[in-house]
Amino acid sequence: MTLPARHKIEYTREKRWRCPAHLAWVRKFKCCVPGCDGMPIEAAHVRSGTGGGVGMKPGDDWVISLCQKHHQDQHAFGEYEFEIYHRIDMKALAQEFFAKSPHRMKKRRAA
Repeated sequence: MTLPARHKIEYTREKRWRCPAHLAWVRKFKCCVPGCDGMPIEAAHVRSGTGGGVGMKPGDDWVISLCQKHHQDQHAFGEYEFEIYHRIDMKALAQEFFAKSPHRMKKRRAA
């Protein structure tokens, strides 16, 4: 049975912003976990509440600096538990990184 056109659902994947220069800039900072001096630093994508779907990596405008250990913990424990345990707001941190990034204007040009 074929559904009438008004009942068909279209799934579209929003094009995510990619910016290797922004990721490199974020990796120049210390780990966002208070008191951590761990290395190496990785640009960790924040998934919760950033508009991406399940299994979809968000755009590079949603990254924070985490050491390798804390980046692994973010994925192993889940973002909600990670934020509570370390008393940080990853989404707010990602917004702050993006707002201060020298590469943020590239997003507007790409749109």
